[in-house]
Amino acid sequence: MRVLVVNAGSSSLKLSVIGPADETLASREVAAPRAVVDPAELRRALAGGGLGEADAVGHRIVHGGSRFLSAVVVDSDVRHALGELVDLAPLHQPKSLAALDAVSAALPGVPAVACFDTSFHATLPDAAFTYALPADWGSRWGVRRYGFHGLSHAWIARRAPVVAGLAADRVRIVSCHLGAGASLCAIAGGRSVDTTMGFTPLEGLVMATRSGSVDPGLVLWLLSRGDVSEDELGDALEHESGLLGLSGTADMREVLARCGVGDGAARLALDVYLHRLRALIASMAAAMGGLDVLTFTGGVGEHSAEIRSRAADGLAFLGVLVDKARNVSGDSADVDISAAGAGVRTVVIEAREDLEIAGQVRSLLRTL
Repeated sequence: MRVLVVNAGSSSLKLSVIGPADETLASREVAAPRAVVDPAELRRALAGGGLGEADAVGHRIVHGGSRFLSAVVVDSDVRHALGELVDLAPLHQPKSLAALDAVSAALPGVPAVACFDTSFHATLPDAAFTYALPADWGSRWGVRRYGFHGLSHAWIARRAPVVAGLAADRVRIVSCHLGAGASLCAIAGGRSVDTTMGFTPLEGLVMATRSGSVDPGLVLWLLSRGDVSEDELGDALEHESGLLGLSGTADMREVLARCGVGDGAARLALDVYLHRLRALIASMAAAMGGLDVLTFTGGVGEHSAEIRSRAADGLAFLGVLVDKARNVSGDSADVDISAAGAGVRTVVIEAREDLEIAGQVRSLLRTL
């Protein structure tokens, strides 16, 4: 089965066709400024290079709420339900749904499957997904920890045991998806049992432009002063904080370069980033009662040997120890960078949400 994988970004639509052996048969990026796709340009892209020859389409959808706990074939009822979830992910869901509508209109005879970034975390235990808030808030408004980056973490759950040479049904993994957005996931026996993002993707780690976790009392205090509006505060937490807010750049490569020439703001940004990263890796390990494999994926996780090294330096008490030479050469896909004798395997895994989506589409359609 050939699966067209659709991933809607902030200003473009990434299209790739994955073949039966998980090979990439074709790929293309279509401009989508403000999440608006030109139907004619999309049809031209699908008509060329084999993109339109797919047997099914898999869409990355950020939020599935409490209803969609696994991939689902999109029909009118599902499409309507996905629209009702926009208020839970107002920055991301509209882009995904615009892409879904555009591709479905261009390929009306091809089954469309929605694959969710939240669904991998449907296995979170009550203690991990429940906030200590008034109990009826969950039933009234769906307030709970949902978690995100689930398609990436699900791929890690399948791929990391293979790279580490361990049995997937018994291995305890902390998956570090480190990119512009960043989150961790505690994976025990292939299931998500804890994660760092919560009701929104703002919770948890320090990110490129997102704050990560902050004291809610601070947010209330800022609003009570009247110096900043709700919209301004939301924009600041989402787009003006994180590495950008602390150092003036959202690019980890530039932060590291500035640290090398003694830039104090960059040094503080890096120290804050690593402090939160190490602490939350340890908390993910605690949720599983131990750690067997530490994985790094995403743009920073895959390509920054320095971040991997500095993170590992603070985790020796867990058994994490990386080999310096392997780590420096570890930017290639799917490698073990553990030092000899380390109690925990440390591996670098290429982020392949496209393969995870294709796999979910095939599994679902085979059952119908």
